[in-house]
Amino acid sequence: MPKKIVIIGGTAAGPKAASKARRLDQKAEITIIQKDNHLSVGSCGYPYYVSGDVRNANQLVLHDSNSFWANKRINAITNTEAVKIDRKKKVVTYIDLKTNESNNIKYDRLVIATGATAIKPPIPGIELDGVTAHTKIEEACYLAKIQNVKEAVIVGGGLIGIETAEALTLKGIKTTIIEMQTQILQFLDPEIAALVEVRLEAKGVKIVTGKPVTEFLGKDGKIIGVKLANGKKIEAQLAVLAIGVKPNVQLAVDANLEIGKLGGIKVNNHLQTSDKNIFAAGDCIETIHRLTGEKVLAPFGDLANLQGRIVAQNLFSSHPKEYPGTILSGICKVFDYSAGSTGLNEKDAKRIGQPVETIVMSVNDKPSFMPDSKVLIIKLVVDPSSKLLLGVQCIGEGNTNRIITQAAIAIQAHQTIDDLVSADLPYAPPFSPAIDNLITAAHIMENKLAGLFNGVSCLELKQQLKSKKKLYILDVRTDSEFTDHRLDIGETLIPLHELRERAEELPTNKKQEIICYCRAALRSYEAALIMNNLGHKNVKILEGGILAWPF
Repeated sequence: MPKKIVIIGGTAAGPKAASKARRLDQKAEITIIQKDNHLSVGSCGYPYYVSGDVRNANQLVLHDSNSFWANKRINAITNTEAVKIDRKKKVVTYIDLKTNESNNIKYDRLVIATGATAIKPPIPGIELDGVTAHTKIEEACYLAKIQNVKEAVIVGGGLIGIETAEALTLKGIKTTIIEMQTQILQFLDPEIAALVEVRLEAKGVKIVTGKPVTEFLGKDGKIIGVKLANGKKIEAQLAVLAIGVKPNVQLAVDANLEIGKLGGIKVNNHLQTSDKNIFAAGDCIETIHRLTGEKVLAPFGDLANLQGRIVAQNLFSSHPKEYPGTILSGICKVFDYSAGSTGLNEKDAKRIGQPVETIVMSVNDKPSFMPDSKVLIIKLVVDPSSKLLLGVQCIGEGNTNRIITQAAIAIQAHQTIDDLVSADLPYAPPFSPAIDNLITAAHIMENKLAGLFNGVSCLELKQQLKSKKKLYILDVRTDSEFTDHRLDIGETLIPLHELRERAEELPTNKKQEIICYCRAALRSYEAALIMNNLGHKNVKILEGGILAWPF
């Protein structure tokens, strides 16, 4: 008899599992039960529909129930909610949301792909007209068509919050991001996130951190502003909740399936739940961080599709495929900027007790003679003993996606700095520098681990300045660069090409700490080598130079 496959959820993981299952078995009876009216929705495209980059919301709906049946012979039932799983009888009960009619369907194998829902905390006034989330296509349509809004607040400074802020700003709405943590984009380290904040503010987006919203203020049932924990009020006719999402697990809970400590459905490495006949995938599950072994929630569309494919393979195979987990690779667009990360950042590594060495560098994504060459800021996180690459962050106007993609593959291949310093990567001026930027970053890290590069981060320097520590700060750029822009932190200017001849101007105490900087740290590295040769024992380089200074 044909195998009966029932899939609950039709956004990402569910349709992928169904499609792959059909390719593996042309005779199986496959049914998708989808609560919403839409199937295979490209939810990551919502902000770009709001901004106008995507002109029609229908472009974000990749399939409908008719095409699933016509092309794949998959029965996709929309506007239908699964309300009960009888594990003993292997039956799912569902309700037609239009007619309220109840029906049952039997399964041999069941897939739960119920996704996640926007977190809506119990803040007074959250029910006001004009307060919305941005995780459903209906909410995207609401934001795209909204009128008579001059000011908006985004509650939450994560991926969705940043992308929504861009979309609203491009619509001419004055937008404020309110993040209760001390920085936006938690997947970045503070000094890298601070550079993104600078870029957002340059585009007109106001950033408020460390002050949560305590009340949505209203008049005549409509939002007129928000109140922060410090009592400050911000006027707004629109508030978008972008605090995050929580797994939809009630159906699994009611079926007595195991739920993990983070609130997602507990699955093994074959994406099998505590019931051997039930699998789960997508935003509703907990998965493994491949570097730490910790359980994590990873609500990303690409991972949902990968998991859906593996689930389908395991529905039929006597040799099940393993899902290895995630290293939490992510990227977002920030106007003409972008910000990406893969693997561990420094703060998370320290949280779990992982020793790390880091470097920050500023580079161009292509040779400087190319007219479209753009700046990138790259941060490497490495295990100093094994030299394993643990994480990479990259922001800037240039091609950050290339760097993050290369780094993600290197991390998953357990590559070390020794592997990367001589990696064979393609080169042509329209695409990259002669030595790829990830390789250059590895060269700097190799030098740092060998004691040849003594770097100081912008955060460390800022802390030293606050402590009033005696420092000799040296700018080795040219006179014109110094006149145009400088850090103004008590620095002395001695251009690199004059340094040998003007060595007598340096501190006579050879143990005096000297911190030198330039535009991107290359000239300051050369300057440090010169000063070391002159006998100075404590010369440090401001990593990333003036380009990576966010203060």
